[in-house]
Amino acid sequence: MILTEKDFDYVQKSIIEVQRSGRGIRKIFATYYDDEVDIGWEVDAAVDAFEMFSSRWTIEILAALYIAGDRRFNELRTLLRGISSRTLSDKLTTCQEHGLVERVVEEGPPIRVTYRLTSHGRTCGKLLGPLVAYMKTHKELIESE
Repeated sequence: MILTEKDFDYVQKSIIEVQRSGRGIRKIFATYYDDEVDIGWEVDAAVDAFEMFSSRWTIEILAALYIAGDRRFNELRTLLRGISSRTLSDKLTTCQEHGLVERVVEEGPPIRVTYRLTSHGRTCGKLLGPLVAYMKTHKELIESE
């Protein structure tokens, strides 16, 4: 994808701002240690925070709902090429349990079930946006004209 120079610069500056924010947050956390930084706790906390996203299909479901908006089951299955109905059902249940996705039932006939991101899920999508932009830039999927 070829972006205008202005848009490409905006993406690059946004990524740098996220990096600066991350460093600032880490510095704040570091001030709360009495002695030295507990690296083990830091790693465990990071792994725990990302545990939900490391599961196959979770990030794909989050991205599909974040980018495409609310979707019904079969619409999601179509967007997520290669996922079985059983796996999608299981992963949607897990996403619900972690507070990322909600299942909305509209009484019928016919009964319609739609999946949408919760506030937590939308926030996660927004926070992952700069990482996705960085990876697109790194893989040269986007570039300036």
